[in-house]
Amino acid sequence: MTKKIVLIISVLWMSFWTLPAVAASVNLPDFTELVQSHSPQVVKIGAVTKAKVRNYGYQYPDSQDLPEIFKYFFDQSPYRQGPQQQQPMESTGSGFIVSSDGYILTNNHVVNGADEVTVWMTDRSQYHAEVIGTDERTDLALLKIDAKGLSTVEFADSDKLKVGEWVLAIGSPFNLDYSVTAGIVSAIGRNIGENYVPFIQTDVAINPGNSGGPLFNLDGQVVGINSQIYTRSGGYMGVSFSIPSNLAKNVYEQLKANGKVSRGWLGVLIQGMNQDLAESYGLKKPEGALVTQVMEDSPAAAGGIRNGDIILEFDGKHIDTSAALPPIVGRVQPGEKVKVKVLREGREKTLTLTIAELPTQDKLAQNGSAPHTSSNSLNIVVQNIDPDTASKLGEKGVRVIEVDQGPAADAGLQPGDVITMVGSRKVESVGDFDKVISSIPSGKAFALRVMRNGSPMFLPIRIE
Repeated sequence: MTKKIVLIISVLWMSFWTLPAVAASVNLPDFTELVQSHSPQVVKIGAVTKAKVRNYGYQYPDSQDLPEIFKYFFDQSPYRQGPQQQQPMESTGSGFIVSSDGYILTNNHVVNGADEVTVWMTDRSQYHAEVIGTDERTDLALLKIDAKGLSTVEFADSDKLKVGEWVLAIGSPFNLDYSVTAGIVSAIGRNIGENYVPFIQTDVAINPGNSGGPLFNLDGQVVGINSQIYTRSGGYMGVSFSIPSNLAKNVYEQLKANGKVSRGWLGVLIQGMNQDLAESYGLKKPEGALVTQVMEDSPAAAGGIRNGDIILEFDGKHIDTSAALPPIVGRVQPGEKVKVKVLREGREKTLTLTIAELPTQDKLAQNGSAPHTSSNSLNIVVQNIDPDTASKLGEKGVRVIEVDQGPAADAGLQPGDVITMVGSRKVESVGDFDKVISSIPSGKAFALRVMRNGSPMFLPIRIE
């Protein structure tokens, strides 16, 4: 009897410790089939920039005309041999096949400036590749090889990607062909410097050589293109960034059809919202993109968008943060009509705009009478701006001459700022300014629109 009890306890004890391992094996994904099926769609890319001849431009006299003591030094000089040839530069990256007739997508920085591009398949076959087109804004490039009947990837709808999903990368980091790493989606919609790319952040190990390779979901579909890493060492540190597949597919189709990419252009300067600004506009929480300036002759100007509007929706898509707006606008084809929902003076308003093409260089807004000492509740001194300044700004306003301790100073207002709006009301003179400020009750938060060094911004202010 005692032996039976001991045996039962032993079995239960072993089961207790093995259950977590069994559960883990059930829950963790098995990538083997995915890797086997989709590795042939991934390629290794080598780019070579040919050696350039440099002429240093040094002129040396003929050594025969020199005194004997100096002949040795001039004859041994490396510059005496004339132009010098630099070594060719080589770089490697990854890519993936997007059409059976040989189109391949990769990062622009992998092939940028290359004189020769070579593509290797998993079976070690090798092809010369032609660069069909590149797009610097998204860091994408389209290549073409002379091949038929290739296995191709399938693009996923990256808009449906969720934080926490498993993802897998295949590429050639450090020239180690077809290495596989996996992880989860850490965040989506990251803005890390390029306004037109809402990056996918993952913890997948990405290193030099992975650039341009695909990021797969568990269905074997491409959800992103591995592009950048955050690092202080030059290698992987747990934070990687990928270009969403929806954006990549759009760029691929345009490069294939036209050799270049056209983007939608709205023509506004925007800033993000914080809690104080949200409260001053009657919002319960910070959301949307606050329009600080509408550019002249832009789709926004033609469609009726005004300075101080908060863009809440664009083409049916909610704008949660200001960073979300540029990628959505950029994906709209020039000439298309879109509906834009804005918040203006406490009320929502829907406008219809015709989107134009983003100019090669974005238009940038350029940035008086005796000072007027005001006993206003902001504790600032202002003056009217002269006609020339108003002409450069494209609007009237009052210039800040002095900022004393008070709510304006706490909000960051500086001498030299030009105030153009208080709340939703325009300020065209010192009289307008005094009238508007005097009408604001104590304890109410409001937004002050100013021009600083040629750039517009809104400052949230509360008069206590």
